[in-house]
Amino acid sequence: MQKSKAALLSGAFYIAAPGTVVGLIPWLITRWRFRRPLPGWGAARVTGAVLIAAGLVPATSAFAEFVKAEGTPIPAAPTERLVVTGFNRYVRNPMYVGLLLAILGQALLFGNFRLLIYAAAAATAPAAFVHWYEEPTLARRFGAEYEEYRRAVPAFRPRLRPWTPEPAERTHA
Repeated sequence: MQKSKAALLSGAFYIAAPGTVVGLIPWLITRWRFRRPLPGWGAARVTGAVLIAAGLVPATSAFAEFVKAEGTPIPAAPTERLVVTGFNRYVRNPMYVGLLLAILGQALLFGNFRLLIYAAAAATAPAAFVHWYEEPTLARRFGAEYEEYRRAVPAFRPRLRPWTPEPAERTHA
């Protein structure tokens, strides 16, 4: 797939999927209204804002890595090669982890408990999708390369140091 087409499809998907998960649904829950703060709530709001920003960085970066690989994160328009660059070197699912952080950040920023309930649901659906569809599909498609990656990089808990795959020459020696 051409990078321009991959960028266009990925951008549209980013607006539709993460835009809904982290934008529209939290807005429907909160209407972006701040709850009356409890004592010391200022620190929680600052932490929330930091979590939102910190969550959007890996999610956005992961989309860019798919475009660089001339594909998209959309299952119907995947890359031809396994994407193990960028934040994918720390966690196999940086989009899901990042978006969950952003939702948790919104819960703190707006002081809205209902966003914590939504965060639990928003974490459960991708975990099921990864387990039942994504991992088996990637294992069939990329075989040993994916299994090596899967063993080295956790699905949802980031590594402290980035993973670097062994060069092909060294793994077969």
